Amino acid sequence: MQDIILKLEHITKIYPNGTVANKDINIELKKGEIHSIVGENGAGKSTLMKVIFAIEKQTTGKIYYKGKEVNFSNSMDAIANGIGMVHQHFMLIPSFTVAENIVLGAEPKKGLFIDKKEAVRVTQELAKKYNFDIDVTQKVADLNVSAKQKVEILKTLYRNAEVIILDEPTAVLTPQETEQLFEQLLKFKELGHTIVFISHKLNEVKQISDRVSVIRLGESKGTYDAEGITIEKLTELIIGRKLETSYDEYRRPVENPKMILDVRHLSYKDSAGVPKVKDASFSIKGGEILGIAGVQGNGQEELIRAITGLIPFQEGTVKICGKETQTLTIMEKRNAGMSYIPEDRMIDGCAAEASNSDNLISTTYTKKPISGLVFLNNKVIKNRSQELIKRFAVKTNSEKEKVGALSGGNIQKVVVAREWSTNPELMIAEQPTRGIDVGSANAIHKELIEMRNQGKGILLVSADLNEVMALSDRLLVMDDGKVVAYFDSMKGVTESELGLYMLGVEHHSEEVIRGACYEE
Repeated sequence: MQDIILKLEHITKIYPNGTVANKDINIELKKGEIHSIVGENGAGKSTLMKVIFAIEKQTTGKIYYKGKEVNFSNSMDAIANGIGMVHQHFMLIPSFTVAENIVLGAEPKKGLFIDKKEAVRVTQELAKKYNFDIDVTQKVADLNVSAKQKVEILKTLYRNAEVIILDEPTAVLTPQETEQLFEQLLKFKELGHTIVFISHKLNEVKQISDRVSVIRLGESKGTYDAEGITIEKLTELIIGRKLETSYDEYRRPVENPKMILDVRHLSYKDSAGVPKVKDASFSIKGGEILGIAGVQGNGQEELIRAITGLIPFQEGTVKICGKETQTLTIMEKRNAGMSYIPEDRMIDGCAAEASNSDNLISTTYTKKPISGLVFLNNKVIKNRSQELIKRFAVKTNSEKEKVGALSGGNIQKVVVAREWSTNPELMIAEQPTRGIDVGSANAIHKELIEMRNQGKGILLVSADLNEVMALSDRLLVMDDGKVVAYFDSMKGVTESELGLYMLGVEHHSEEVIRGACYEE
């Protein structure tokens, strides 16, 4: 039997405001296993990881590491004892090289100075040992997402981490990059490392894990052998009910759809003159969802920011419901029928210090019935906020609670609820369910499909291929700023096939790609 390297015994975490994040959780991690932790947003996964990594202190309960009770004072203490964590949002310095990022804070010295040659040598050896194909002399700013993740993992390995916590590690990876990561995780396992794998992608959890622990509403729902449990059963344990696996039965045809979004020859160069979007053209009619797939950093973000008006583009046209939008303000674009779920919920999506109510009305507070003759109508605001919180199952103490106090997934629900509530003609949904559990994602997907059925146009950008393939009526693939593939139906399209286009290995002809546009 494998040795137990980390044991959580009766862990309870209660915050000062009375929120019970974890309640009497018991989990054992074995040396040399890949152990997944799954659960809904707000279920307590992140809090539990913070307790292990000593970012948070448990209210009651004990942690045993290598057979001894431990009380780490902070995360540096946890790292020094062999516990590392790779956060979903990378903590790297772009202007530093890979080697400089890896050794930062624990640099090899030559007298009083940092030994840069030794830093390169030791990090090269480390990368080779774990089969990481990466140039340690390259600047982090020049790396793609997959390579940056490797740097984060190498940082933990450099500090001799025996337990490595990975938070949503595949969220922005292609299927091929995910397979590469999994090969490396299996290598870690062979070398005796213990991996704690947090993910909402249950097919990946099932594929890579030895065992899976489920948390629901802060409580443990058991630990299971990955081979012996189905995805359907895992889903039921996570959300407390069964879930549909297909949305086809919810789709309805729309008669005489109107043109909602028309993008023609859009090109954008950044402030340094580097082309980020190259001659992109496509159209969306009411009653359809057009998906855009691609590895992060290949122009999708800039394309969406150009369409929404967050950055000025140099060439091309964008029409929303027949109206050219280049000279319109963002509010005027919203009045023309646009709504937008941004990729970064914290920077572009919400005001963290404001209440749920303030965030939920932030795009409609100038309109009746929210806006009265002189003052805002607080009764209407309260009722509307409570309705949206209920409809989108936002886990919060009240509509008055600060958005920043919610879990990441529940903040996302607030953003989605606000944008849905404006009843737009065009919904631009950029990573709409990133960091959201399977049950909440399913509910949001149904809302998007219902909008589609009502004759609205949806532009969906997602790094989750399961999501984009399940929801889209038509699909574009972007690589290096260009539209490189177009599918007018998702029938017969596989994740592996899309991955080849996303990586630039395959591309469609210009004639096929022109099919993404409806004729004027």
